[in-house]
Amino acid sequence: MNRAAVFIDIGYFGKVLKYCFDEPRIDFEKFSNYLCEDKERLRTYVYDCPPYISQEPTDEEERRHENHERFASSLTKLNRFVVRLGKTAHNASTGEFYQKRVDVLLTVDLMRMAWGKQIGTAIMVTGDSDFVPAIESAKDAGVLTKIYYRDCYDSQGRAMTRTLDELLEVCDECIVIDDSLIEASAF
Repeated sequence: MNRAAVFIDIGYFGKVLKYCFDEPRIDFEKFSNYLCEDKERLRTYVYDCPPYISQEPTDEEERRHENHERFASSLTKLNRFVVRLGKTAHNASTGEFYQKRVDVLLTVDLMRMAWGKQIGTAIMVTGDSDFVPAIESAKDAGVLTKIYYRDCYDSQGRAMTRTLDELLEVCDECIVIDDSLIEASAF
């Protein structure tokens, strides 16, 4: 089957764009088509979480929420794009924010498409090793798995984005997101 689906973890890809490429503006449709090469792109799925909003939102929280809504809406208007939103949770004791449901949403879509024989290739933009079992299952269904990734480090050598070897080892093809890909996908 010469059909592919693209699965983009926007939290991961956003960090790659920020820390490795100085936040270029990306044409997501061009980017997705480029990743698919000569395959028909069935659809691109983008996984994200809206920013946290407290019970009594601050002006900053409302501004971030509005910006996110505009971004998500712009993606849904692109040809063959679907935006899947998880939830943002807040741990009051530590002050940390974290995503909920995003990994499950991607996993369900990948499994449904792989085992339903809707795609022959799954193209993922992520660095999360939680997807290893889902990728193994997609491969068992006969799907070729590709991952696009990039590891980025700050000036002190701390990882800003890091793709675990376990994830790279399970995928059929591993491609580094390089300058030429970003330039080909820029507005």
